[in-house]
Amino acid sequence: MSCKFIFLLILQTFIYQAMSRTLLEDSIVGRYQQWIAKYGRNYEDDAEKEKRFKIFKDNVEYIDKVNNEGNRTYKLSVNEFADLTTEEFIATRTGYKISSQPTSPKTTFRYENLTEIPMTMDWREKGAVTPIKNQGRCGCCWAFSAVAAVEGVTQINSGNNISLSEQQLVDCVEGSNGCNGGFMDYAYAYIIQNQGLGTEENYPYRAMDGTCDQQMAFNVVARISSYEDVPSNNEEALLQAVANHPVSVGIEGSSRDFMYYTSGVFTGECGTNLNHAVTAIGYGMSDDGTKYWLIKNSWGTTWGESGYMRIQRDTGAPQGVCGIAMKPSYPVA
Repeated sequence: MSCKFIFLLILQTFIYQAMSRTLLEDSIVGRYQQWIAKYGRNYEDDAEKEKRFKIFKDNVEYIDKVNNEGNRTYKLSVNEFADLTTEEFIATRTGYKISSQPTSPKTTFRYENLTEIPMTMDWREKGAVTPIKNQGRCGCCWAFSAVAAVEGVTQINSGNNISLSEQQLVDCVEGSNGCNGGFMDYAYAYIIQNQGLGTEENYPYRAMDGTCDQQMAFNVVARISSYEDVPSNNEEALLQAVANHPVSVGIEGSSRDFMYYTSGVFTGECGTNLNHAVTAIGYGMSDDGTKYWLIKNSWGTTWGESGYMRIQRDTGAPQGVCGIAMKPSYPVA
Protein backbone atom coordinates (compact mmCIF):
# COMPACT_ATOMS: atom_id res chain seq x y z
CA MET A 1 0.00 0.00 0.00
CA SER A 2 1.55 3.32 -1.08
CA CYS A 3 2.19 6.26 1.21
CA LYS A 4 0.06 8.38 -1.12
CA PHE A 5 -2.92 6.04 -0.72
CA ILE A 6 -2.55 5.99 3.07
CA PHE A 7 -2.37 9.77 3.10
CA LEU A 8 -5.54 10.05 1.01
CA LEU A 9 -7.30 7.55 3.29
CA ILE A 10 -6.36 9.53 6.40
CA LEU A 11 -7.41 12.78 4.70
CA GLN A 12 -10.74 11.28 3.69
CA THR A 13 -11.36 10.07 7.26
CA PHE A 14 -10.48 13.50 8.65
CA ILE A 15 -12.84 15.23 6.20
CA TYR A 16 -15.64 12.78 7.01
CA GLN A 17 -15.22 13.35 10.74
CA ALA A 18 -15.14 17.12 10.28
CA MET A 19 -18.28 16.99 8.14
CA SER A 20 -19.99 14.80 10.72
CA ARG A 21 -19.15 17.26 13.50
CA THR A 22 -20.41 20.13 11.34
CA LEU A 23 -23.67 18.33 10.58
CA LEU A 24 -24.13 17.52 14.27
CA GLU A 25 -23.44 21.13 15.22
CA ASP A 26 -25.89 22.35 12.56
CA SER A 27 -28.48 19.90 13.88
CA ILE A 28 -28.12 21.16 17.45
CA VAL A 29 -28.24 24.78 16.24
CA GLY A 30 -31.54 23.95 14.54
CA ARG A 31 -32.86 22.30 17.69
CA TYR A 32 -31.75 25.32 19.70
CA GLN A 33 -33.66 27.72 17.44
CA GLN A 34 -36.77 25.53 17.66
CA TRP A 35 -36.39 25.31 21.43
CA ILE A 36 -36.07 29.10 21.74
CA ALA A 37 -39.26 29.56 19.72
CA LYS A 38 -41.14 26.91 21.70
CA TYR A 39 -40.30 28.36 25.12
CA GLY A 40 -40.20 32.02 24.14
CA ARG A 41 -36.63 32.66 25.25
CA ASN A 42 -35.27 36.19 24.85
CA TYR A 43 -31.63 36.84 25.68
CA GLU A 44 -30.20 40.25 26.48
CA ASP A 45 -27.48 40.07 23.81
CA ASP A 46 -25.63 37.74 21.43
CA ALA A 47 -23.01 36.92 24.04
CA GLU A 48 -25.67 35.61 26.43
CA LYS A 49 -27.34 33.68 23.62
CA GLU A 50 -24.01 32.06 22.70
CA LYS A 51 -23.35 31.19 26.35
CA ARG A 52 -26.77 29.58 26.64
CA PHE A 53 -26.23 27.67 23.39
CA LYS A 54 -23.09 26.05 24.79
CA ILE A 55 -25.00 24.96 27.90
CA PHE A 56 -27.90 23.77 25.73
CA LYS A 57 -25.56 21.78 23.49
CA ASP A 58 -23.93 20.06 26.46
CA ASN A 59 -27.31 19.15 27.96
CA VAL A 60 -28.73 17.92 24.65
CA GLU A 61 -25.71 15.70 24.02
CA TYR A 62 -26.12 14.22 27.50
CA ILE A 63 -29.85 13.62 27.01
CA ASP A 64 -29.30 11.96 23.62
CA LYS A 65 -26.51 9.79 25.05
CA VAL A 66 -28.66 8.52 27.94
CA ASN A 67 -31.63 7.78 25.68
CA ASN A 68 -29.49 6.07 23.03
CA GLU A 69 -27.88 3.78 25.59
CA GLY A 70 -31.31 2.25 26.14
CA ASN A 71 -30.38 0.65 29.44
CA ARG A 72 -32.63 2.66 31.75
CA THR A 73 -36.28 2.24 32.72
CA TYR A 74 -36.95 5.92 32.01
CA LYS A 75 -36.42 8.48 29.25
CA LEU A 76 -35.17 12.04 29.21
CA SER A 77 -36.26 14.94 27.02
CA VAL A 78 -35.09 18.44 26.09
CA ASN A 79 -37.45 20.45 28.28
CA GLU A 80 -37.59 24.13 29.25
CA PHE A 81 -34.57 23.83 31.57
CA ALA A 82 -32.12 22.89 28.81
CA ASP A 83 -30.25 26.22 28.79
CA LEU A 84 -29.52 26.11 32.54
CA THR A 85 -26.52 24.72 34.33
CA THR A 86 -27.20 22.34 37.19
CA GLU A 87 -26.17 25.04 39.67
CA GLU A 88 -28.59 27.57 38.17
CA PHE A 89 -31.35 25.00 38.18
CA ILE A 90 -30.84 24.14 41.86
CA ALA A 91 -30.83 27.82 42.83
CA THR A 92 -34.19 28.62 41.21
CA ARG A 93 -36.24 25.43 40.90
CA THR A 94 -35.73 23.57 44.17
CA GLY A 95 -35.81 25.08 47.68
CA TYR A 96 -36.13 22.39 50.34
CA LYS A 97 -34.28 23.61 53.44
CA ILE A 98 -34.57 22.45 57.03
CA SER A 99 -33.89 25.25 59.50
CA SER A 100 -32.29 24.73 62.88
CA GLN A 101 -35.51 25.93 64.48
CA PRO A 102 -37.41 23.04 66.07
CA THR A 103 -40.83 21.92 64.87
CA SER A 104 -43.59 20.33 66.92
CA PRO A 105 -45.33 17.60 64.93
CA LYS A 106 -47.23 14.88 66.72
CA THR A 107 -44.80 12.19 67.77
CA THR A 108 -47.25 9.37 67.12
CA PHE A 109 -47.79 7.78 63.72
CA ARG A 110 -51.46 7.03 63.32
CA TYR A 111 -51.07 4.44 60.57
CA GLU A 112 -48.44 2.19 62.17
CA ASN A 113 -50.91 -0.66 62.69
CA LEU A 114 -52.55 -0.34 59.28
CA THR A 115 -52.46 -3.70 57.51
CA GLU A 116 -55.15 -3.42 54.83
CA ILE A 117 -53.33 -1.44 52.15
CA PRO A 118 -54.57 -1.26 48.54
CA MET A 119 -52.22 -2.73 45.93
CA THR A 120 -52.27 0.55 44.01
CA MET A 121 -53.32 4.10 44.76
CA ASP A 122 -53.70 7.22 42.65
CA TRP A 123 -55.29 10.14 44.48
CA ARG A 124 -55.90 11.89 41.14
CA GLU A 125 -58.54 9.28 40.38
CA LYS A 126 -60.29 10.11 43.65
CA GLY A 127 -60.37 13.85 42.97
CA ALA A 128 -57.88 14.75 45.72
CA VAL A 129 -55.23 16.32 43.46
CA THR A 130 -55.47 19.75 41.82
CA PRO A 131 -53.88 20.35 38.39
CA ILE A 132 -50.09 20.64 38.07
CA LYS A 133 -48.70 24.04 39.07
CA ASN A 134 -45.40 25.78 38.29
CA GLN A 135 -43.20 27.42 40.93
CA GLY A 136 -41.23 29.26 38.22
CA ARG A 137 -37.91 30.83 39.18
CA CYS A 138 -38.70 30.83 42.89
CA GLY A 139 -37.21 28.27 45.28
CA CYS A 140 -40.45 27.57 47.11
CA CYS A 141 -41.07 23.92 46.27
CA TRP A 142 -41.74 23.45 50.00
CA ALA A 143 -44.88 25.62 49.72
CA PHE A 144 -46.21 23.68 46.71
CA SER A 145 -45.55 20.36 48.45
CA ALA A 146 -47.36 21.43 51.61
CA VAL A 147 -50.28 22.95 49.71
CA ALA A 148 -50.78 19.80 47.62
CA ALA A 149 -50.95 17.72 50.81
CA VAL A 150 -53.45 20.12 52.42
CA GLU A 151 -55.52 20.17 49.22
CA GLY A 152 -55.59 16.38 49.40
CA VAL A 153 -56.81 16.01 52.98
CA THR A 154 -59.30 18.86 52.44
CA GLN A 155 -60.90 17.06 49.49
CA ILE A 156 -60.88 13.69 51.25
CA ASN A 157 -62.64 15.16 54.29
CA SER A 158 -64.99 17.67 52.65
CA GLY A 159 -65.38 16.51 49.07
CA ASN A 160 -64.22 19.95 47.85
CA ASN A 161 -61.27 20.05 45.45
CA ILE A 162 -59.95 23.58 46.04
CA SER A 163 -56.73 25.10 44.71
CA LEU A 164 -55.06 26.68 47.74
CA SER A 165 -52.52 29.50 47.97
CA GLU A 166 -48.77 28.86 47.83
CA GLN A 167 -48.10 32.61 47.78
CA GLN A 168 -49.70 32.97 51.21
CA LEU A 169 -47.14 30.52 52.57
CA VAL A 170 -44.25 32.19 50.71
CA ASP A 171 -45.21 35.58 52.18
CA CYS A 172 -46.38 34.62 55.66
CA VAL A 173 -44.56 31.56 57.01
CA GLU A 174 -42.02 32.41 59.70
CA GLY A 175 -38.97 30.19 59.83
CA SER A 176 -38.90 29.70 56.06
CA ASN A 177 -37.30 32.04 53.54
CA GLY A 178 -39.86 32.27 50.77
CA CYS A 179 -38.18 31.91 47.38
CA ASN A 180 -34.91 31.10 49.12
CA GLY A 181 -36.13 27.85 50.59
CA GLY A 182 -38.28 26.43 53.35
CA PHE A 183 -39.71 23.39 55.08
CA MET A 184 -43.17 21.85 54.86
CA ASP A 185 -43.60 21.40 58.63
CA TYR A 186 -43.26 25.18 59.06
CA ALA A 187 -46.01 25.63 56.50
CA TYR A 188 -48.29 23.28 58.44
CA ALA A 189 -47.51 25.07 61.71
CA TYR A 190 -48.42 28.40 60.11
CA ILE A 191 -51.72 27.09 58.74
CA ILE A 192 -52.67 25.86 62.22
CA GLN A 193 -51.68 29.15 63.86
CA ASN A 194 -53.52 31.16 61.17
CA GLN A 195 -56.58 28.90 61.56
CA GLY A 196 -56.53 28.04 57.91
CA LEU A 197 -55.29 28.74 54.38
CA GLY A 198 -56.84 30.79 51.60
CA THR A 199 -57.49 29.99 47.95
CA GLU A 200 -55.17 30.45 44.99
CA GLU A 201 -57.79 32.76 43.47
CA ASN A 202 -57.92 35.00 46.54
CA TYR A 203 -54.16 35.09 47.16
CA PRO A 204 -52.64 34.37 43.70
CA TYR A 205 -49.14 33.09 43.06
CA ARG A 206 -46.54 35.63 41.88
CA ALA A 207 -43.30 33.58 41.95
CA MET A 208 -41.54 36.14 44.14
CA ASP A 209 -41.22 37.08 47.78
CA GLY A 210 -43.77 39.50 49.17
CA THR A 211 -45.11 41.00 52.37
CA CYS A 212 -47.78 38.98 54.13
CA ASP A 213 -51.19 40.42 53.28
CA GLN A 214 -52.98 39.94 56.58
CA GLN A 215 -56.41 40.76 55.19
CA MET A 216 -56.17 38.10 52.49
CA ALA A 217 -54.41 35.68 54.85
CA PHE A 218 -57.36 35.54 57.22
CA ASN A 219 -59.82 34.78 54.41
CA VAL A 220 -59.42 31.02 54.86
CA VAL A 221 -61.23 28.04 53.29
CA ALA A 222 -59.16 25.04 54.41
CA ARG A 223 -58.12 24.12 57.95
CA ILE A 224 -55.91 21.50 59.55
CA SER A 225 -55.71 20.53 63.22
CA SER A 226 -52.15 19.17 63.36
CA TYR A 227 -49.41 17.50 61.33
CA GLU A 228 -47.30 14.38 61.70
CA ASP A 229 -43.94 13.15 60.48
CA VAL A 230 -43.78 9.69 58.93
CA PRO A 231 -41.08 7.51 60.59
CA SER A 232 -37.83 8.22 58.76
CA ASN A 233 -36.17 5.79 56.35
CA ASN A 234 -39.17 3.49 56.28
CA GLU A 235 -40.89 2.98 52.91
CA GLU A 236 -43.48 0.69 54.49
CA ALA A 237 -44.55 3.51 56.82
CA LEU A 238 -44.66 5.90 53.86
CA LEU A 239 -46.86 3.40 52.03
CA GLN A 240 -49.24 3.28 54.99
CA ALA A 241 -49.53 7.06 54.94
CA VAL A 242 -49.92 7.49 51.16
CA ALA A 243 -52.64 4.83 51.18
CA ASN A 244 -54.69 7.33 53.20
CA HIS A 245 -53.86 10.68 51.59
CA PRO A 246 -51.15 12.63 49.73
CA VAL A 247 -47.90 13.10 51.69
CA SER A 248 -45.18 15.77 51.48
CA VAL A 249 -41.71 14.36 50.83
CA GLY A 250 -38.22 15.76 50.46
CA ILE A 251 -35.98 14.38 47.71
CA GLU A 252 -32.73 15.09 45.94
CA GLY A 253 -33.97 16.54 42.67
CA SER A 254 -30.92 18.12 41.10
CA SER A 255 -29.29 15.48 38.91
CA ARG A 256 -29.50 15.93 35.14
CA ASP A 257 -31.50 12.71 34.88
CA PHE A 258 -34.06 14.15 37.30
CA MET A 259 -34.08 17.56 35.57
CA TYR A 260 -34.80 16.06 32.14
CA TYR A 261 -36.97 13.09 33.15
CA THR A 262 -39.91 12.66 30.80
CA SER A 263 -41.34 9.14 31.17
CA GLY A 264 -40.97 5.70 32.70
CA VAL A 265 -40.02 4.61 36.21
CA PHE A 266 -37.12 6.69 37.50
CA THR A 267 -34.51 4.39 38.99
CA GLY A 268 -31.65 6.55 40.09
CA GLU A 269 -28.88 8.94 39.15
CA CYS A 270 -29.53 10.83 42.38
CA GLY A 271 -28.39 10.77 45.98
CA THR A 272 -29.95 11.57 49.35
CA ASN A 273 -28.98 15.23 49.76
CA LEU A 274 -32.53 16.51 50.13
CA ASN A 275 -32.94 19.81 48.25
CA HIS A 276 -36.38 19.61 46.65
CA ALA A 277 -39.91 18.96 47.87
CA VAL A 278 -42.72 17.16 46.05
CA THR A 279 -45.90 15.34 47.05
CA ALA A 280 -46.41 11.59 46.99
CA ILE A 281 -49.92 11.11 45.60
CA GLY A 282 -49.95 7.37 44.99
CA TYR A 283 -48.05 4.21 44.19
CA GLY A 284 -48.28 1.23 41.88
CA MET A 285 -46.42 -1.26 39.73
CA SER A 286 -45.32 -0.96 36.11
CA ASP A 287 -45.94 -3.60 33.44
CA ASP A 288 -42.49 -5.09 34.02
CA GLY A 289 -43.15 -5.50 37.75
CA THR A 290 -41.20 -2.46 38.99
CA LYS A 291 -42.83 -0.89 42.06
CA TYR A 292 -43.04 2.90 42.06
CA TRP A 293 -44.15 5.99 43.92
CA LEU A 294 -46.28 8.50 42.04
CA ILE A 295 -45.23 12.06 42.79
CA LYS A 296 -46.66 15.45 41.91
CA ASN A 297 -44.01 18.05 41.08
CA SER A 298 -44.22 21.85 40.73
CA TRP A 299 -42.28 22.40 37.50
CA GLY A 300 -45.24 22.71 35.12
CA THR A 301 -46.66 20.17 32.69
CA THR A 302 -43.73 20.16 30.23
CA TRP A 303 -41.59 18.27 32.76
CA GLY A 304 -42.02 14.56 33.39
CA GLU A 305 -45.24 12.71 32.66
CA SER A 306 -47.30 15.90 32.28
CA GLY A 307 -45.85 17.19 35.55
CA TYR A 308 -45.75 13.87 37.43
CA MET A 309 -43.05 11.27 38.01
CA ARG A 310 -43.00 7.59 38.79
CA ILE A 311 -40.00 6.85 41.00
CA GLN A 312 -38.89 3.36 42.00
CA ARG A 313 -39.84 2.09 45.48
CA ASP A 314 -38.81 -0.88 47.63
CA THR A 315 -35.23 -1.05 46.39
CA GLY A 316 -33.98 -2.18 49.78
CA ALA A 317 -32.29 1.14 50.59
CA PRO A 318 -33.89 2.53 53.78
CA GLN A 319 -33.86 6.12 52.47
CA GLY A 320 -35.58 5.19 49.21
CA VAL A 321 -34.57 6.41 45.76
CA CYS A 322 -33.49 10.07 45.93
CA GLY A 323 -34.12 9.99 49.70
CA ILE A 324 -37.91 9.94 49.30
CA ALA A 325 -38.43 8.10 52.62
CA MET A 326 -36.14 10.30 54.73
CA LYS A 327 -38.43 13.19 55.79
CA PRO A 328 -42.09 12.62 54.83
CA SER A 329 -44.83 14.55 56.65
CA TYR A 330 -48.52 15.27 56.27
CA PRO A 331 -51.27 17.52 57.64
CA VAL A 332 -54.13 16.20 59.73
CA ALA A 333 -57.56 17.73 59.06
